[in-house]
Amino acid sequence: MEAGEILLRRGLLNDQQLNLSRDAQANGASVVDKAVELGYVTEEDALRALGSEVGIDYIDINEADIDLSLLNQFPQRLIYRDSLFPIRRENGSLVVATSDPFDLYPLDEVGAATGLSIVPVLAARGDLAKLIKNHLGVGSETIDGLIKQTSDDQVELLEEIETDGSELSEMAQEASVVRLVNEILLEAIESRASDVHIESQAAGLVIRYRIDGLLHPQPVPGEINRFQAAIISRLKIMAKLNIAEKRLPQDGRIKLKVSGREIDVRVSVIPMIHGEGIVLRILDKGAMSFELQKLGMSPEIYETFNELIRLPHGIILVTGPTGSGKTTTLYSGLQEIRSPSTKIITTEDPVEYQLTGINQIQVHPQIGLTFAQSLRAILRHDPDVVLIGEIRDLETAENAIQASLTGHLVFSTLHTNDAAGSYTRLIDMGVEPFLVASTVEAVMAQRLVRLLCKECAEAYVPTEDEVPTDFPWDQMRENGNQVMRSVGCRECRQVGYRGRAGIYELLLTTEKVRDLAHDRNSSWEVRKSAVADGMVTLRQDGWRKVLDGKTSIDEVIRVTKSDRV
Repeated sequence: MEAGEILLRRGLLNDQQLNLSRDAQANGASVVDKAVELGYVTEEDALRALGSEVGIDYIDINEADIDLSLLNQFPQRLIYRDSLFPIRRENGSLVVATSDPFDLYPLDEVGAATGLSIVPVLAARGDLAKLIKNHLGVGSETIDGLIKQTSDDQVELLEEIETDGSELSEMAQEASVVRLVNEILLEAIESRASDVHIESQAAGLVIRYRIDGLLHPQPVPGEINRFQAAIISRLKIMAKLNIAEKRLPQDGRIKLKVSGREIDVRVSVIPMIHGEGIVLRILDKGAMSFELQKLGMSPEIYETFNELIRLPHGIILVTGPTGSGKTTTLYSGLQEIRSPSTKIITTEDPVEYQLTGINQIQVHPQIGLTFAQSLRAILRHDPDVVLIGEIRDLETAENAIQASLTGHLVFSTLHTNDAAGSYTRLIDMGVEPFLVASTVEAVMAQRLVRLLCKECAEAYVPTEDEVPTDFPWDQMRENGNQVMRSVGCRECRQVGYRGRAGIYELLLTTEKVRDLAHDRNSSWEVRKSAVADGMVTLRQDGWRKVLDGKTSIDEVIRVTKSDRV
């Protein structure tokens, strides 16, 4: 009996759903695959029903106790080609997981190769694929060359690439290398990675993905080292870089379409002792949403910041280390005030995301187009609002101040540890204190904390030994005397966290703060005054999110320092 008929007889599909699933069949997909894709039945329910029909048990492979030593004797070509995985030895037989209850011929091959009796069990296809990647490495299918490969169709270059005809160039264009690079990019995008680090080390190639701010090493097969030069050359060709230049740093950009979504990849290549290292910054346009209300600001900070971005003139600064979400906050602010009656111009290095209705300039210091020079040109274009990617030097700072004094609202970023340090940073650059005091309207310091996975976070009562001395015990007792902590599950890949949100410290330039900045007082004095006036510090905002059950105590400790230090 056909699989669809079995699901119909068991009540998992009705006649209309079965017919629609059959009509949607394409590219060799089965009726069951289409029914699952269309949402008529879950893969687990379908496999349980089919397995019951043919006498094969279903297992949750994520919960199974797997004997990984069996991989040493198991024919790897069958793992890649047929998505099989050995589970355990049982009474002289080998238990093997498959996702296809009707294709048992590969299991006969396993029996012939191992000399063991095979007991099949059913497992979800996606779970099997993850298991294979986790234990045999990213791109291992391509190296073996025997997988039913689909990544060629999923990754599409949006720009033509050019090659120089050299041997290295030809090697980088081989189908196996193209598929391998595509596999690395696909896995990174599916993992929500913001960066891919491909590092040449003495022991060989190391691949790490930065997910929610932390680096996660990826298992890779040892054979990948033979493809090291080809992988690096392929990425260079895609980014239109010089593949023959191996002594100097290079920067480029790749434009891709992955499963219908446009992806920008910024490529940075740096020569190192054991070969070139590459970092890929993945900018997923489809996944980005620049909405101020969704960044994680408390209602009070959101309301105040929303008023600040509508001021007629002045400077609003956002500070924090690289990767703390400053650009996202500024873009979200611009989106909030964007209108046909407001002209907004930005000057950035680089332009990370293209915003509709906003004029964006990419600076090129190599040809003299710096922040300072582009800002002078911008002011002749009659803007209402100006965004400067970063204030790095005195000339840019002076031009930003001049723009604010002539009736423009200026947004920019600085690299300081907290909000109060921005005033002294500008003065240290050489800006006159009275100009800093009269133009800077507010400074927002921010960090990103990982959000607890909603599926597996658990409540607990911390002990005094587990938390720092500035933890708000009184508020926790009022809040139910417990907080949440990470555990790890299938949904979050056993990490315990999924997604990130900002924690914020918004310092308004009050009259007292203006006086302190004017008189060159230390950032400590400015901070003390702001806290006395009710400013919520980064640490305090972090504790708020702990008490709200959004993040953990460990995360706040990781990204902030105690207010009592």
